[in-house]
Amino acid sequence: MAAPGPARSRSGAPCRLLLLTLTIVTFACEACRPVILYVPSKLEAEKFVGRVNLEECFKSANLIHSSDPDFQIFDDGSVYTTNTVLLTSEKREFFILLFDTESQEEKTISVFLEVHTKVQEENHSKEKPLRRAKRRWAPIPCSILENSLGPFPLFLQQIQSDTAQNYTIYYSISGPGVDIEPRNLFYVERDTGNLYCTGPVDREQYESFTLNAFATTPDGYTPEEPLSLLIKVEDENDNYPIFTETTFIFTVSENCRVGSTVGQVCATDKDEPDTMHTRLKYSIVEQLPSQPVLFTMHPSTGLITTKSSQLDREVIDKYQLKIKVQDMNGQPFGLQTTATCIINIGDVNDNLPTLIRTSYAASVEENTADVEILRVPVEDKDLAGTANWRANYTILKGNENGNFKIVTDSKTNEGVLCVVKPLDYEERQQVILEIGVTNEAPYTREATLKSAISTATVTVTVTNQNEGPECKPPTQTVRIRENVPVGTQSVGYKAYDPETGRNSGIRYRKLSDPNGWVTLNENSGSITIFRNLDREAESINSGVYNITVLAFDKDERSCTGTLGIILEDVNDNGPFIRNPVVTICKPTMFSAEIVAVDPDELINGPPFDFTLESSDSEIRRIWRLTTINDTAARLSYQNDPPFGTYVMPIRVTDRLGLSTMNSLTVRLCNCITEAECDIRSIERIGGSSVKLGTWAILAILLGIALLFCVLFTLVCAATRAGREVKALPDDLTQQNLIISNTEAPGDDKVYSTNAFTTQAVGASSQGICGAVGSGVRSGGQETIEMVKGGQQTLVGSGAGHHHTLHPCGGGRMEMENCRYTYSEWHNFTQPRLGEESIRGHTD
Repeated sequence: MAAPGPARSRSGAPCRLLLLTLTIVTFACEACRPVILYVPSKLEAEKFVGRVNLEECFKSANLIHSSDPDFQIFDDGSVYTTNTVLLTSEKREFFILLFDTESQEEKTISVFLEVHTKVQEENHSKEKPLRRAKRRWAPIPCSILENSLGPFPLFLQQIQSDTAQNYTIYYSISGPGVDIEPRNLFYVERDTGNLYCTGPVDREQYESFTLNAFATTPDGYTPEEPLSLLIKVEDENDNYPIFTETTFIFTVSENCRVGSTVGQVCATDKDEPDTMHTRLKYSIVEQLPSQPVLFTMHPSTGLITTKSSQLDREVIDKYQLKIKVQDMNGQPFGLQTTATCIINIGDVNDNLPTLIRTSYAASVEENTADVEILRVPVEDKDLAGTANWRANYTILKGNENGNFKIVTDSKTNEGVLCVVKPLDYEERQQVILEIGVTNEAPYTREATLKSAISTATVTVTVTNQNEGPECKPPTQTVRIRENVPVGTQSVGYKAYDPETGRNSGIRYRKLSDPNGWVTLNENSGSITIFRNLDREAESINSGVYNITVLAFDKDERSCTGTLGIILEDVNDNGPFIRNPVVTICKPTMFSAEIVAVDPDELINGPPFDFTLESSDSEIRRIWRLTTINDTAARLSYQNDPPFGTYVMPIRVTDRLGLSTMNSLTVRLCNCITEAECDIRSIERIGGSSVKLGTWAILAILLGIALLFCVLFTLVCAATRAGREVKALPDDLTQQNLIISNTEAPGDDKVYSTNAFTTQAVGASSQGICGAVGSGVRSGGQETIEMVKGGQQTLVGSGAGHHHTLHPCGGGRMEMENCRYTYSEWHNFTQPRLGEESIRGHTD
């Protein structure tokens, strides 16, 4: 959009003009009706040339350009020169380009400038007089009074142009009030230029109107530039001032100083600012209550302040003001409005709480706690429920032992005096307290410490109470030697009457006696030994045996105490070995440590004396006992004893000669740790007596059966030797029979025959084609195996030794040499088995 006014930037370059020209040519088909403007041959720079009605061609154009840089076009269609233009020919043409950016539509208007000869001559002939004459085409001040009563149409002024001396001039106007809302409010006579108003105007709606006045010739020539005409609407005092609120509410503290700010009121006026119509004046019309007059109001600002320091909330807690605001600076003919202002008086702590009485009396039973004994009322004129009213009570004197406390009842503001620690009638029968009261909030007025606090005295009487016996101290002790004779008497538990300080009239009862060792005398509280006392009993803790005693009077008031019987130790327990079984792993250990304990006190205990008391010379030869310290000894072996379990008696004697005989079991094992010794001991359970299970019996029976089979086979072989010689293998007689035994050399003997091996102690053997024979004897296990060809390992379970059977002959024997056919075996054995069976029965 082109900027309004004749001034316009001249930054257009020739290249842009060329583009505009090309564009105009391109859209020539969209050209609108051409316009002809009559002008003189010489046009000054920035002069109005004429007006083009753009809306007839393109109503929605928002970009307007001129193809001729000497001319510029404005939004209203006004054409101005940018430079001085001399028209050498009678006609000059340029184009106006109209473009809509939204629809991308363009149109052009051809403008023809024609030189009007008469206009040029008249201008030259009248050039000098026109220069001397006063211009009549200039802004003329004009105004109209709002809400004017007419008569209408109302003449305002006349507009004239000096060009009317040379042309026939028609006058016209446009703008708000003419062709823009409010329409038809103004009009101008075409021939005379008289300007009229057709109706009243409200300044609060329209403060002024800016009109555009035009002077044109009948043929459309515009010798004058458009005239901007300002019509101002003069204000009339037609609006009342209005308070911003109908009721103002403020709060000010009582007893405040003179000049303290209460609040500020405010009013507005729609009339013209900075005039008498809006110059407001505030005032207080009325005060309720009317006396005394306490407030004043600033006339210009509406600020309300205090004019007296006599504000007292306890007398009047609220004031109501009727306030007024008037324009024309308060002149009688000014417009005015009233409103209400409520001023609340804020409370301050200007009244001390006061105790109604100066002395009070109360009573309480002794030994009573956490009870209320007195309520103390207080008066305070300050606002209830606030910190200025709430009371704080304090016990100033008499509560040195902390028996009392005083608190505030939040609802009634009373002081509640309570006993929190029991009183003793025997100690004090009366207590005098001094209490004081203040507010939570500090006192605002000057006052001495004495006058700032209200005090009173409270006399508390302590009444006597039958308290019953007292068990003091709650735990009492007596010393008695253990193992004293049954029937021994001793002083027991003693309670006393707190009122008399004596223990007469008090009876006793035993509540607990874990072991039932004593009896309790009901009247005296003394004890009698009922059973033997044992300091080393499990129920004894650190040598003290506790029983619980109940002491009561004739009214069954009671107390409970504890009687601790300190048992003095007697050397009645000999020392003993704590662990009666020890293990020595022979490959890694040579000794074991033996520790003894004594339940008696140390004075009757260590040092201990350890003695090996055994009549067995073998034990004494193998084992040796040496002392390590007061409570331990070392048992070591010598002379390389065999593995096994040894039981030996050891006597341990304390420092006073009391001794005990201890049976110590020593396991000497071939182990690394004691756990291994435990496992092997389980495997050797019943080493001296062999217990055979079901499978062992079956194995023995099977061995006997195999032995009989071998015997029958040999007999059969000997009988048929004449018919068919079956020689035994050469290496059979050279096989070795090895017996493994972990025990020392015994009386076992091995006999060798031509075909089998016999063991003196229950063994099983095998024939030529047999497998393995085994036997068991006391103290170990033996394994016998015959091997044919190669090497075979024989393992004895007694000591874990391994033996190897070496064959005497190294030749390989064919399997056929040790086999018989089934038919030969059956034919040979059946008749003989029958004979043996008959012979056995006969025998």
